[in-house]
Amino acid sequence: MADEKRPIVAFLGPEGSYTHQAALSAFPPTSPTTPPVTLTPSITIEDVFSAVQSGTAYRGVVPFENSSNGSVVFTLDLFADLNNKYPDILVAGEAYVAVKHCLLGYSNASSTGERDGDGRDGDGRDGDGRDGRDGTDFSHIKKLYSHPQAWGQCKKFLAKYLKTAERHDVSSTSKAAEIASQDKTGESAALSSEIAAELFGLDVLAKEINDKKGNSTRFFVIRRKNDDAMPSTSTPTPTTPTPPPSTSSNNANTWKSLVTFTIEHSNPGALANCLTVFSRHGINLTSINTRPSGVRNWHYVFFVEFKGRKTDGGGEDGDGDGDVDKALGELDKVCRGWRWLGSWENRLVDEGDGEGE
Repeated sequence: MADEKRPIVAFLGPEGSYTHQAALSAFPPTSPTTPPVTLTPSITIEDVFSAVQSGTAYRGVVPFENSSNGSVVFTLDLFADLNNKYPDILVAGEAYVAVKHCLLGYSNASSTGERDGDGRDGDGRDGDGRDGRDGTDFSHIKKLYSHPQAWGQCKKFLAKYLKTAERHDVSSTSKAAEIASQDKTGESAALSSEIAAELFGLDVLAKEINDKKGNSTRFFVIRRKNDDAMPSTSTPTPTTPTPPPSTSSNNANTWKSLVTFTIEHSNPGALANCLTVFSRHGINLTSINTRPSGVRNWHYVFFVEFKGRKTDGGGEDGDGDGDVDKALGELDKVCRGWRWLGSWENRLVDEGDGEGE
């Protein structure tokens, strides 16, 4: 009965997905500062948005971008919300998860040899899952399943060892593992995680096959507008902290914000005018993305993420007295329309150290 009263946090499932790991990171089950929640898997990213918008879930966790393969366009399109289905969705937090893709499936005994009791293959090679790079035959794999984002993160391995295998897009990497586990012939395999291998009883045929070491995915925690606090608790969670009153430069580095805007594409300098607004107020833009506007071909919705947040006095129209509030007030005068998508605490601890470059 206690679980039924816990706030629901929806995430892109099934269990074992990288989003599940992000949800556990954002809402640790043993954390003294985070109220107990019930983590509920959803089939698609849109299902997570729908659950939060409808109030079925109090929070949602969705993938937003990968360090080596860029933005998750499915999530961007839902934030763009061209059909006005999710007008109340805001970003409340972020989580980073190290991505170590593995090739999961059932070992082909005829090509890899039987396993000895000491964990080595019958031909004397270490059974560490890296044999594929040393001559293991993957020709028995005819079908590969994974989330579309994973293909671009494992290009070199796939081109070298699984060039002819059919690729099938599915809703998550853990769903891919689930599908592969149902094919006892071993002809199906998945790009997924070691955790998923354990959950679905698959063999790890090759470990850490992503092109770039240090590969990481950023996930957003989303909430519904005006739903700042988790139910049944007076203590703010780490993903929705009480905002500080000032917008000093030091404080700006501890917060991130996201807005979308559209422009009159026929006006020369329209985009430059919008971006100059932020520069004029000393606001550091950290990323810019675009998605089709749905109005006309080759017209776009622009996503801008930046350091800082609105002050306590700043409403949705940016009418406060901080730098961000002033910039948004000016943005309103030079763009066609804009939408505030929230502020959250910066969780990128190694930002700017150049690691992995």
